[in-house]
Amino acid sequence: MSAIDPRLLEILVCPLCKGPLVYRREADELICRPDRLAYPVKDGIPVMLEEDARKLPPEEEIA
Repeated sequence: MSAIDPRLLEILVCPLCKGPLVYRREADELICRPDRLAYPVKDGIPVMLEEDARKLPPEEEIA
């Protein structure tokens, strides 16, 4: 797992809705709750591309 600088988390937003993101450390993903997308973090670098985001199924709980 990689670590993300907390200052970076403060300024990152979802590229689609511009809403805040939640860092899910165990999955190494940044979650957009309104769009139900999970953006991967690879080697400590968030990949903020819609085509690389994982769509969260309705049954998956978002913490």
